[in-house]
Amino acid sequence: MTDIFTRRDFLKLSALGLGSLAFRPLFGAGEDPDGSDIARVAIKSVSVYSRPDDKSTILYQRFRDELINIYYEVESEYGPGYNPIWYRVWRGYVHSGHLQRVKIRTNPVVTDFPQETGHLAEVTVPVTQSMRYIPYKKAWEPVYRLYYESTHWVMGLDEGPDGTPWYRLRDELTEIEYHVPAPHLRIIPPEEFAPISPDVSPWDKRIEISIGHQTLTAYEKDKVVLKTTISSGLPDSRSFPGHIPTDTPKGEFNVYSKMPSKHMGNGQITSDVEAYELPGVPWTTFFAEHGVAMHGTYWHTNFGMTMSHGCVNMRNDEAKWIFRWTTPVTAPETWEQVGYGTKVIVY
Repeated sequence: MTDIFTRRDFLKLSALGLGSLAFRPLFGAGEDPDGSDIARVAIKSVSVYSRPDDKSTILYQRFRDELINIYYEVESEYGPGYNPIWYRVWRGYVHSGHLQRVKIRTNPVVTDFPQETGHLAEVTVPVTQSMRYIPYKKAWEPVYRLYYESTHWVMGLDEGPDGTPWYRLRDELTEIEYHVPAPHLRIIPPEEFAPISPDVSPWDKRIEISIGHQTLTAYEKDKVVLKTTISSGLPDSRSFPGHIPTDTPKGEFNVYSKMPSKHMGNGQITSDVEAYELPGVPWTTFFAEHGVAMHGTYWHTNFGMTMSHGCVNMRNDEAKWIFRWTTPVTAPETWEQVGYGTKVIVY
C-alpha cells in the first residue's frame, strides 16, 4: 500500500533531496489535508528579503523545488512596476516572479487507454520524479522532473519501481517512454477540450500582442473577451548565419498548429534539472516560424517582463482558454492539430 504523505512530510523529505525519493511517490491518497497556500521555487534559488523590496536585506535563500508556505500577498510600493506582487513568508518576503503557486491533489487511477493516442493528463502535485526502466541494466533510472499543471500523454498503466501503479508516458519529442506515480496525474476529460465561442465566426476572432506593454488581447469583432499580461521573447539584436533570435517576431500571422502537450528544449534524455528541457508544456498554440507559440508556463510567473526564447508565455489557465477559443478546432485524442486558424497580430 502506498504511504500517505502530508504537506509537512513532503517539506521534510524535500530537505533530503528528491533523488532519495526516486522509488516512491511523494504523496499519498487525497488532497493536502492542511489546505495551505504553498508555492514551489521554480528557479535555482530565490532570496527572502526583510521587506518587500529587492534593495532590503537578504535574510536567506530558498532553492529549486522547495515548497514555501505563503501567509499572504503584498502589492509592494517598491515594485517592480511590471509585477509588484510579493509573498509574506517565514521571516520575510519573496518576490512572486519565480514561484509557482501549487496544490497537492492525488487522483483515482485510470486503467483504460486508447491504444494509439492515450489520454492527456495534467500533473496535480508540485513535482513528481519520472523514472525510466533500462532493460539491459534491469534497473530504473530517474529522467525528468514533471511539474504542476504540465500536461503529458499517458499510454498505459504498469507496476512502478515501488510496486504501486505508475502511468507510462510517451514523450512526443524524444518518443521515449517513462513512468510516474499514477495518482499524481489527472486524466483530462473531453469537455475540457470543447471549443469556446464556437458560434462566433473564426474570421471575427483575432489576437493582438503588444511587445511594448507585454499584453495579449483577444477580440471577437471589436469586443474584448480576454486581456492579460504575458512574457514575450527576450530582446535579441544578434544576427549571424543559423542564429534563431529570441525576440518574438512582429507582424500578422495565423495559428497553424495546436498541441496540448509539447516538449520544448534540446531533446536530451536527462535527469539534470538545469538542462534546457521543458517536457509537457501545456496548451501550445503555434503561430509564427521557428516554433513561436502562445503556451502555458510552469517555470515562472514573472508576467509583464520579457522572459522567453521567442514564445509568448502565459498563465496556464489563460493558455488553455486561448487553445480552446482559437481555430483550428482540435479533439481530446489529437496530439497535433494543423490548419489555417485565428489571426495573431504582434506589434
